[in-house]
Amino acid sequence: MELYLMQHGTCFSKDVHPEQPLSPVGREQIEMSAEAARRLGLAFDLVCSSPKLRAHQTAEIMAQAMGYPVDRILVTEALKPTAPPDQALALLAEHSRKESVLLAGHLPNLAEVAAALLSSGGKVRVQFENGGLCRLDLPMVPTDKAVLRFFLSPLHLQIIGGGVSRPAR
Repeated sequence: MELYLMQHGTCFSKDVHPEQPLSPVGREQIEMSAEAARRLGLAFDLVCSSPKLRAHQTAEIMAQAMGYPVDRILVTEALKPTAPPDQALALLAEHSRKESVLLAGHLPNLAEVAAALLSSGGKVRVQFENGGLCRLDLPMVPTDKAVLRFFLSPLHLQIIGGGVSRPAR
């Protein structure tokens, strides 16, 4: 299984909007990440999202760009910020026949899921950024033998997506 993990885009603070939807900057981040994923030829057999608005909006933008039906996004409590990683691992086990899965969620959950998949002790630290994209290859589910194939920061995705030119060295 190719597993893609994405932290939602930048969102409004609770003071500004209690449901914390994507901000205009966050929407642009995810649109650029989606364009980069499209240019990289990614496709998803399953798109899953936290029920929180910002993560669901992130999943919708990614799904639309990849031609995945938005009405088939699986909304799950297993991807909420403080959900135990075991819940997401159980979700993956339920869908172990899928070849390519996107999880759109939050910290600390995504980092804990990645750590559990990469190491039996969960001692690996993966630093997620809003709108970045991480790919892990899972030889089987469940596993603690995943392989980190890539981690693309929002800047990398903007460059791939054509939104910014490469910084001068």
